[in-house]
Amino acid sequence: MRQGVSVLLLGCVAAACGGDRATDNTDSGISLPASVFKDAAADVGISFEHTPGATGQFYFPEIMGAGGAVFDYDGDGDLDVLLIQGRDLDSGSEATPLHRLFRNELDAAGKLRFTDVSAEAGIVTAHYGMGVAIGDVDGDADPDVYITGFGNNYLFRNNGNGTFSDVTAASGTNDPRWSTSASFFDMDGDGDLDLYVANYVRFTLGNNILCTLRSGQRDYCTPDAYPAHRDSLFRNDGLGRFSDVSVSSGIASKAGPGLGVLAADFNGDGHNDLYVANDKKANFFWLNNGTGKFSETALMAGAAYNRAGTPEASMGVTAADFDGDGDEDLFMTHLSAETNTLYLNNGTGQFEDATDRFGLGGESLPYTGFGSAFFDVNNDGLLDLFVANGAVLAESSQAGEPWPYRQKNQLFVNGGKRFSDASAAAGPAMQVAAVGRGAAFGDVDNDGDVDVLVTNNSGVARLLLNEAGNSQPWLRVRLIGSVSVRDPVGARVAVIGAKSAKGAALWRRAHRDGSYLSASDVRVHFGLAGRDDVVAVGVEWPDGRRERWPLKEINQEITLVAGSGQPWPRD
Repeated sequence: MRQGVSVLLLGCVAAACGGDRATDNTDSGISLPASVFKDAAADVGISFEHTPGATGQFYFPEIMGAGGAVFDYDGDGDLDVLLIQGRDLDSGSEATPLHRLFRNELDAAGKLRFTDVSAEAGIVTAHYGMGVAIGDVDGDADPDVYITGFGNNYLFRNNGNGTFSDVTAASGTNDPRWSTSASFFDMDGDGDLDLYVANYVRFTLGNNILCTLRSGQRDYCTPDAYPAHRDSLFRNDGLGRFSDVSVSSGIASKAGPGLGVLAADFNGDGHNDLYVANDKKANFFWLNNGTGKFSETALMAGAAYNRAGTPEASMGVTAADFDGDGDEDLFMTHLSAETNTLYLNNGTGQFEDATDRFGLGGESLPYTGFGSAFFDVNNDGLLDLFVANGAVLAESSQAGEPWPYRQKNQLFVNGGKRFSDASAAAGPAMQVAAVGRGAAFGDVDNDGDVDVLVTNNSGVARLLLNEAGNSQPWLRVRLIGSVSVRDPVGARVAVIGAKSAKGAALWRRAHRDGSYLSASDVRVHFGLAGRDDVVAVGVEWPDGRRERWPLKEINQEITLVAGSGQPWPRD
């Protein structure tokens, strides 16, 4: 634990305070240490600069990518980094910049160092990369990699020896359209991971439209200039093969310019639903009926438009139980002059736009947000928000610059009743302006707090190490599946207090998806300040089984194996 770091405990979750919601608490203000994040990418060996391939033609994909992932590809217990690259779209050059994989060489003393293993890993494509999804698709306990792009997508199977094999053709998972974010999740409860792919618009090099700003200056078009694609859903049939069930499932019944996607059980019926952030169009909420069919219900659920009934330029999306009432709420990022939007879930998959009530409206108006996630930056038990910002239309303040789209990122700290923009108080790393796109979250240095990998369009990747969080108590949970649950993504994990009424718990969800074009750590992190009565950890596995394990110590990572705990009845 670092010394000399001061973090004020803010508010409490409903389970710890005995209220129905965290909104019942008093907002006590925000206090942060002088520096929350340190950009350590260059110091630890992550050397990567994104190539948008801009040639002066203003091809639409140039402004939209790309993402990255933090995941343990080699099974050594720490998080490695994968960064997705672009390329020139019309040069005809055979020289294609590579996606880059950096292996984490964290030593026993906690010294962090990365080695570029891109060449030997074999994750090589000749396409314009956009996003990445991570999941164990073949049940061999090694995370596999799916890369989306403009033109083709690729599935790389993890061979378990530090290398990957391109199994795209054999698996049937390619999508020749412009694909953006993707999510591995179990759609049908059979224990293996299916794949949802969000697709954007019908842009081609041949139909490139000349778009200008009001000043007459040439700039990138908005998605309204092109028809939207429909998304794709691939069912995992086992033995390394997927079937395209987009039509039979109902997913192909609607088209939208999809950018962000995540899967979660929003209505508590035991089936994973899907939420898709569409750019300048109504968002999609695909309700899973448990028989392989999905119904698009965003309008009736109150999550298609904002409170004013207006579609927004939705980019990134994240979901978590930020208010401590046991269900998954939604937050998504938008274009400048639009607020980011917070949708509050009433527990049945019905949502309310509560953006202004929680203080998340006005501060986002000057910015265009992309990657984002709920995470506990200071381990106080409350979920905060990070937003990676970067413009898509030229900023007038940067006139004359070659890439005039730079903006600062934002950190919103949860005070219990409201969020406060703590970006200015979070240190120098938060004052750097860049063209933020992807954001992936996980404890990269295994020191007990959540770090952030940020990707920048036409800029260097940044690794924001959390310098503040682990001065408070914490717990990290690694889940190991079983025959019926081969990948634990979608499991819900709870820390259980002895004194809380009826064993009320603090819930988190194991997932990799969400944000924008990026994949985060599947390990589940808890900040535990103010919860000195924690006596157990409970898990609701994706197959519905519930287990509980006693907990004797915190400030550690624990591994829970499906089938090794005690039964945990719902009552």
